[in-house]
Amino acid sequence: MSGQTRVGVVGLGYVGLPLSLAMHRAGYDVVGVDVDEDTVASLRDGHSTVSDVSDADVANALEEGITFTADYAALSAVDGVSICVPTPLRKTDTPDLSFVVDAAQQLTPMVPDGCTVVLESTVYPGATREVVGDTLAENGETIGKDIYLAFSPERIDPGNEEYGPTEIPKVLGGVTDACGDHAEALYEQVFDEIVRVNSATEAELVKLLENTFRAVNIGLINELAQVAHELDANIWSTIDAAATKPFGFMSFYPGPGLGGHCIPVDPFYLSWKASQQGIDTRFIHLADTVNREMPGHVVQRIVELLNDRGVAVSTADILVAGVAYKPDVSDTRESPAIDIINQLEGWNADVAYHDPHVPTLDVVGTEYESVELIRERLQATDCVVLVTDHSAFDVAEIVEHAPLVFDTRNATEGLGDDGIVHL
Repeated sequence: MSGQTRVGVVGLGYVGLPLSLAMHRAGYDVVGVDVDEDTVASLRDGHSTVSDVSDADVANALEEGITFTADYAALSAVDGVSICVPTPLRKTDTPDLSFVVDAAQQLTPMVPDGCTVVLESTVYPGATREVVGDTLAENGETIGKDIYLAFSPERIDPGNEEYGPTEIPKVLGGVTDACGDHAEALYEQVFDEIVRVNSATEAELVKLLENTFRAVNIGLINELAQVAHELDANIWSTIDAAATKPFGFMSFYPGPGLGGHCIPVDPFYLSWKASQQGIDTRFIHLADTVNREMPGHVVQRIVELLNDRGVAVSTADILVAGVAYKPDVSDTRESPAIDIINQLEGWNADVAYHDPHVPTLDVVGTEYESVELIRERLQATDCVVLVTDHSAFDVAEIVEHAPLVFDTRNATEGLGDDGIVHL
């Protein structure tokens, strides 16, 4: 991109930090900004704050000139800036764009004419133009002429070793055609493939479509898993058999519930915007209902399994194996394990957990510490509940020594049926 040498990234979390390093590797002079001074201090000391980024990656980038700061003034001379801040849901399941609004307000007096601003935070369709665009235009700037604005959804999959951040096709849409051109020029040096769509709104919808598709299909298979249980059928082998059809079927798998920063949250951004247009997104709400009920279904199954063995859940020793929301990460946001532990405590069970990636866990104000997964501990439990199938788990060892294993992830496939019950 002609003259584009200095770029900024606002928000240095699981999206912003990898993007900062990718832009640095692409040859840009990068300034990373985060309002959390502890995060900035850690990065300046060469310590990564993101599990998928190593300390060495951060330290090497520092030696080569990357800058980390909490001061937006450092962006006063950038040619481009990417916004990668959180967009959670409020308790009412409505979008919370306060971090985006704050970032846009901080940037407005700083970014120079000709700057390209790309929003990567998940938002409802139209928010890039309505929220960021209107804020950037408060100083009389014209979007598409003085400032160039686009949306490009993050598609990072934490823990995925097959596809790195720059190897995933990068969807991008501008508020105007000129905005799209400038954003594409900014990103084409960083990503292997740019997928240009017609507008920022279309790009926003792409992200919501991807994760709503997953949420709805997971809800379907979670519901069918409950049906299969009542029919005394194995849902896992049923899915595998259906997947042999070479067309018209895509495998989704059941689990103890949804977790993470995207799938439980993003569909509500779409649902909220649809409701503004008078459209009732029934699939989204139905899938959410099913998925939210899965931790309760897991707990009910545990109660029944213990009863069948003559053990009252109120006197049971239960070990939850894995509390992160997905394998091989430390992120516990929206993890179904939290609901499962909380509900088991409501039954007065004695509950502990083990997770090699999560040393401590807060469950509704109660602090837990990960226990050792040793033979004696396994033998002393009444039930081990496999909630997250971390690759570090020796599942065969768990099965050998635990009297009962309730497997919510099919991690024990091929280990026989003795003492193993599947979701």
